[in-house]
Amino acid sequence: MVRSDLIDIIAAENPHLTLQEAERAVVAVFTEITAAMEAGGRVELRGFGIFSVREREAREGRNPRTGEPVDVERKHAPFFKVGKQLHKRLNGDA
Repeated sequence: MVRSDLIDIIAAENPHLTLQEAERAVVAVFTEITAAMEAGGRVELRGFGIFSVREREAREGRNPRTGEPVDVERKHAPFFKVGKQLHKRLNGDA
């Protein structure tokens, strides 16, 4: 599923919303999740999962082609931890 599919589904399930209103709602949700993660916070959606940011320390890596050592800088990476209810549904336990 891509973002436009999600917008179409929301608009179809909510006939009082126009396609543009559904798109604004989806964009607003993604914008707020992104803003919270940029600020170093986490977003918890009960039953679905938790979006957070993890810090990866600087390390020495290897160039896969030459095998030469390469310095990899410290960076922040998005992380998603699946919620218990979603995990159960995906594994047929629900």
